[in-house]
Amino acid sequence: MSGWTDAHCHLQDIFLRSSADEQPSDVNDTLERAHLAGVDRVVVVGTDAASSAEALAITRVTSPVEIYATVGLHPHDAKEDLEPVAALARTGHERLVGIGECGLDYFYEHSSRTQQRQAFSAQIALAHELDLALVVHARDAFDDLFSILESEGVPPRTVIHCFTGTPDDAQGCLELGCDISISGVVTFKNAESLREATKLVPLHRLHVETDSPFLAPVPYRGRTNEPSFVSVVGAYVAQLRDEDEELFKEATAANSARLFHFPGRKH
Repeated sequence: MSGWTDAHCHLQDIFLRSSADEQPSDVNDTLERAHLAGVDRVVVVGTDAASSAEALAITRVTSPVEIYATVGLHPHDAKEDLEPVAALARTGHERLVGIGECGLDYFYEHSSRTQQRQAFSAQIALAHELDLALVVHARDAFDDLFSILESEGVPPRTVIHCFTGTPDDAQGCLELGCDISISGVVTFKNAESLREATKLVPLHRLHVETDSPFLAPVPYRGRTNEPSFVSVVGAYVAQLRDEDEELFKEATAANSARLFHFPGRKH
């Protein structure tokens, strides 16, 4: 595989969120555009029991793009029962590569902080139990995030997805052994601190993602984001870091293969 990997997307949401000026899409069209943009693999991420089941179902779509999935309970939904998600995780699905997204979001607090911390700790334990990657959501909560990861033990393969923190936050993640994934937010005008953080992440710990259908990168802001745009994010980050785009693409794809243990890869 020599193309881009979108390390985090929500394909199951894209078809519900087309912009008013866009025609409704379907999964085959979306994946074909990704393929034409040089994307080899996508990881479809669950946020609750329903979307996690949908993520696993999408992996059955026939496509030139390899599709993998995670199951998890987003901090917004931490008040919900984790058991249906855990049951999906324990099915041994051949395309299941991670637990999450899970974590802490103190910006919105749709679930209480206590509920978020409990759900996050339980999903860390699940990642340990099943030897799956842990996909972490963190917003305005890095102190508690670090505390929980330290107390529960950081799974060997852990990534902070859609990282939007400061250089100090990035350093804290790296010191704990976490990888960092960068989305199209890095292209936004007000993201200077994130750009500085992105520069300091060692290449072997870095991933790129869309978090589609959210957060389309410049120059596509206002449109429904999709996995094809990971090529835009990757090209931007490579230029930001003054790295060769092809080498950056190969490195980030290899990092995601190592993180998620994609079937058929040697690790």
